[in-house]
Amino acid sequence: MRRGLQSIIIIGAFIAFYYFGFGIFGSTAGTIISIFSTLTVISISLAIFMENRNPSTTMSWILLLALIPVLGLVFYFLFGQNVFKRRKYDKKAQRDLMAYERIENDALRTHQDWSVFDPSRQKLLLLSKTLARTPISFASETRILTNGEETFGTLLLELRQAKHHIHMEYYIFRADHIGTRIQQILIAKARAGVSVRFMYDAVGSFQLSRAFLKEMVDAGVQVASYGNSTSFFSSRVNYRNHRKIVVIDGDVGFMGGLNVGDEYLSRSKTYGFWRDTHMLVRGEAVRTMQIIFLQDWMHTTGEKILEQDYLTPQLHFMTGDGAVQIIASGPDNERRALKNIFFSMITSAEKSVWIASPYFIPDEDILTAIRVAAISGLDVRLLFPAKPDKWIPFLASHSYFPALLEAGVKIYEYEKGFIHSKLLIVDGEIATIGTANMDMRSFHLNFEVNALLLQTESVTRIVADFERDLLSTTQIVHETFMNKRMVVRILESAARLMSPLL
Repeated sequence: MRRGLQSIIIIGAFIAFYYFGFGIFGSTAGTIISIFSTLTVISISLAIFMENRNPSTTMSWILLLALIPVLGLVFYFLFGQNVFKRRKYDKKAQRDLMAYERIENDALRTHQDWSVFDPSRQKLLLLSKTLARTPISFASETRILTNGEETFGTLLLELRQAKHHIHMEYYIFRADHIGTRIQQILIAKARAGVSVRFMYDAVGSFQLSRAFLKEMVDAGVQVASYGNSTSFFSSRVNYRNHRKIVVIDGDVGFMGGLNVGDEYLSRSKTYGFWRDTHMLVRGEAVRTMQIIFLQDWMHTTGEKILEQDYLTPQLHFMTGDGAVQIIASGPDNERRALKNIFFSMITSAEKSVWIASPYFIPDEDILTAIRVAAISGLDVRLLFPAKPDKWIPFLASHSYFPALLEAGVKIYEYEKGFIHSKLLIVDGEIATIGTANMDMRSFHLNFEVNALLLQTESVTRIVADFERDLLSTTQIVHETFMNKRMVVRILESAARLMSPLL
């Protein structure tokens, strides 16, 4: 019997015993079951306490178990256990580290002169390189792709030119118009002899039909799913592959905020205009993207394909206009690379901190860093959607706004449609772009991939796009925001209570 089904049966039996024990088994048996249930909740709470998790997360779990024991246990079995993470992802972390250390590439091992950057920027680069364990590249070209039309137009063009291989992984991939167009190109390339590997997350892409995938497999596309249908009923559902990576022939890469679906082309009546940011990468940094994909592929399928044919980008025409680093982060990274890099960027800012994120649920460290930056007189801005796509994170995000507004943070609600861009810009010259939101799930649970950009032309484009986005916003006024109805404030506080679990 599969582990997911076993969990359902155990939880179902526990609920039945908890609520119906007295009626079915009599008062004595019911009392025993009630005592057993209480001891179970206490023992799990003690186990959570002894794991030394983040204090807010620990208190949230214990409070949930105390107030709603049955529902709390269900949530814990599905989302709270760290056993699977420790057993599975510790091994992945070691394999990934060995891959970075083992693969030879002289261009990435030569001495790099960082003297063109001021000491604070050099310190950030050193920290980022140490935490992420990926190289800083000065021989890469990046180009910002604003919104779906530019992103998918460029992606389709590059896919059609593939000659050796196509590697693709997405959190969400839909079998709609744009998804089918990409699928047909992958099928045509596979039939033409190009090696095509396609990986999707079982939770994010749960609507993908077997027929859609079978058509790809029958054509020679290698398909892999991170997780499976039973992931919804196991602790694995909490650890999602949120990455969006495409690597073509080892020379061209795509990454950023856009999944594959018609809504990302603003064709959804629900969301309307979809504002997002993606990026094209050429040259040296593509190699890091390739290794991240290949390690994810090995973790999912067991197939080892770290071959030199996949690890040699064309460098002869690359000069680069700044520093580029590709950063992978996830539950296998105990150093919390992205969270700590974000923290360092914010605390080292001298003029401004600009943030765009559709979900804003920071932990205490990030929240304090943002507030201190604003109190210190820096220009701190948060760009956030005016309308939600998910209600609980939306409400939880709003619960953090009063403290930010009191510190002097300027918060802007994007009203033109839905903004999905995930950006952090510091002093107008350093930025991150990628899949990570400014929330606890991205910091601690999801597999994410971001790019750190320092003094590149892409940063200039990101700044210009951010400033243009502000033209379609309304700034939140502290007094007006605090005058909202009491029921809304209660819902926001309740959602915030769950924020460490989201």
